[in-house]
Amino acid sequence: MRRALRSAAVGTAAALVALAVSPTVARAATAPRVDLRVLVVDDGGPATEAITSELDGAGTPYTTVDLSQPGRPTINAAFLSDTVSGRPRAKYQAVVLPNDNPFGTGSAEMTALAGYEQTFGIRQVDAYTYARPDIGLNYAQDPGYIGSLDGIDGQTTAQGAAGPFGYLRGAVPFEDNSPTVSESYGYLATPLSTQPAGAVFTPLVDAPIPGTADRGVLVGSYAHDGRSELVLTFVYNQYQEQFRLLARGIVEWMTQGIHLGADRNYFEVQVDDVFLADDRWNSTLNCTPGDVDCPVGTGDDPDPIRMTAADAAYAKQWSQAHGFTFDFVFNGGGSEDWKADQGTTDDPLADRLTADKASYRWVNHTYLHPFLGCVQDVSVVPWRCETNADGSTKWVSKADIVAAVKDNRTWAAQHGLPLNNAELVTGEHSGLKVLPQQPVDNPNLAPALSQLGVSYLASDNSRDPQQRKVGPAVTVPRFPMNVFYNAGTGAEETDEYNFIYTSAAQGGSGLCEGSATSTCLPAPLDPATGYTSYIAPLEARIDLGHVLANNPRPHFMHQSNLAEGRIAYPVIEQVLSGYSALFAADTPMVNLRTSDIATELQRRAAWDTAVKSGKVTGYRIGSAVTVTAPSGTQVSATMPAGTRQAQLLGSTAFGSSYAGALSGWTVPGVLQSAVSLTLPSRSTPALLRVSVSLGPIRLNAHIGALPVPGGVTHAVPAGPGATKHAGPGAATH
Repeated sequence: MRRALRSAAVGTAAALVALAVSPTVARAATAPRVDLRVLVVDDGGPATEAITSELDGAGTPYTTVDLSQPGRPTINAAFLSDTVSGRPRAKYQAVVLPNDNPFGTGSAEMTALAGYEQTFGIRQVDAYTYARPDIGLNYAQDPGYIGSLDGIDGQTTAQGAAGPFGYLRGAVPFEDNSPTVSESYGYLATPLSTQPAGAVFTPLVDAPIPGTADRGVLVGSYAHDGRSELVLTFVYNQYQEQFRLLARGIVEWMTQGIHLGADRNYFEVQVDDVFLADDRWNSTLNCTPGDVDCPVGTGDDPDPIRMTAADAAYAKQWSQAHGFTFDFVFNGGGSEDWKADQGTTDDPLADRLTADKASYRWVNHTYLHPFLGCVQDVSVVPWRCETNADGSTKWVSKADIVAAVKDNRTWAAQHGLPLNNAELVTGEHSGLKVLPQQPVDNPNLAPALSQLGVSYLASDNSRDPQQRKVGPAVTVPRFPMNVFYNAGTGAEETDEYNFIYTSAAQGGSGLCEGSATSTCLPAPLDPATGYTSYIAPLEARIDLGHVLANNPRPHFMHQSNLAEGRIAYPVIEQVLSGYSALFAADTPMVNLRTSDIATELQRRAAWDTAVKSGKVTGYRIGSAVTVTAPSGTQVSATMPAGTRQAQLLGSTAFGSSYAGALSGWTVPGVLQSAVSLTLPSRSTPALLRVSVSLGPIRLNAHIGALPVPGGVTHAVPAGPGATKHAGPGAATH
């Protein structure tokens, strides 16, 4: 068959700075309006790109000033603030700079930014800068370190854990994916023992300084001259784990925990072909007999891979022990075929799984897994679409599509499986376009989905990554896990992996040579150890990267991976244990079913469209937050614990708790045209200043190109099976 807001006492002066209050500053009688939008000053480097990627992923509005563009706007007082209805307005709630002063000594633009930050209590992120006294640090020497940070063990400090990085358990490990390539570079230095008058440097994340007993700053808050800067002394890109771990805290720090958009960590695993038997990889033929990759005449697989009742019992035990729910994507006809092949009326696997049906979520995968696109001509490899006499494509009919789905619904009802009939995964995602053979969807698919009442249709993220409409349904792109459907043991997986990812000269397929998406293995993996030592850790790292990227898309594998050697579990366990070691209990993985993922993706798409088209307005005045969006568009926001949504009469709860804050989707209340949120009093910053007596503003020297030895650009090739542009890679510095 085919197959909460935290706080720490850090001294009166530091606390006043953190609240944007100065002992010598009088507050205006009129609270200013602060627009919920971030200003990003971009120099084209990977650090600012990483922060904007976090803002994009969360749906947080921002405005970019590209320093490389000659016609860019000038950053001055008029660009930063104005007056609306007689009220002072700060146009940006936070500022991201590529370093602490990208404009140069004596720059009018930096002077304008500094004054703006002082006046409105706006925080600034220095995306990547080097250690020196201008930012409250000693030079990175005696003690100190400058160089590669690959493999270092970062750690949140007590202040970091009590503040913006409290969602982390503590560890901030830096990637070290290649022994021959430097992937991250930075500076480890200690804070100045004597800071300028009124200045406070607070380390938030640090690491051991090699060869010493001291610890050097990686991330710290520098409060000075009535301003607050978040200083990062290492370079990173948007895919690296160390940035993904810190990204949420960077945004929470600079927005003071009040911003549009939201970020959560999602992980769902869907297991396809449940009740079927999956064909097995043949290490002699280097193909899969019974599937379309084997030449005609090789015959069917005499020993397909199928879960047993013992495998099913283990799946339930494992799921309960790990607190993780699988989605079983099933084909009921597989059970009936197995019984016919065995000459029996009983299927122990079906008996066990249906008895344990409440332990899983169930998704229709059609009755017998037929290909529902064009009619396949499998007399050639690769297969092609059959054609009619006039040369047009011959398509699987609407009636056949409907029957394949309905028959499986009937089988589910007979066996008491709970189904959401609005969800569907077709065999091999067939019916949807598949290149190069079938460049368009089967035209009979959309009408069939309408008749069936299907609203959510799975697609393959590697082929069809964007959610789109197919008739009445929206697609749910799924990440394929690089644990092969035709492998029941680690040795089988490794043999096929070697064939795919080694050069022809080393006995492989050579497909990796010149590939745009993967690189070749330097040598074939040991069949006895390759899976546990290389393949499983690499796949777990890729999957954890998806989890940390605020990406709700599900992952999928196959029932064969829960059978025989049960090779799926080591991957999933590494994802779960790796996550648990990094995140606090208030920041759990979110495990959604298909329909909920589709809804989340739809809401995000509508919100992102509204944000990017300038149709969303959000601002804060004192303890009141007001957000307007196009009618029918769900509003996404993250707010401090204790925030309520104001209604015409009284208030209601807002969002749900995650990572110490409240976040979620909402719409205006009855007879309201905007979402109105009321912040808890302790979360309302004191903002506008009308007099300042802090002495002259110190502007730092120009930092055009940071002094990195050789100005090296590092690029880490993606590992076999990983997408180059989307996988973890090295930062450019």
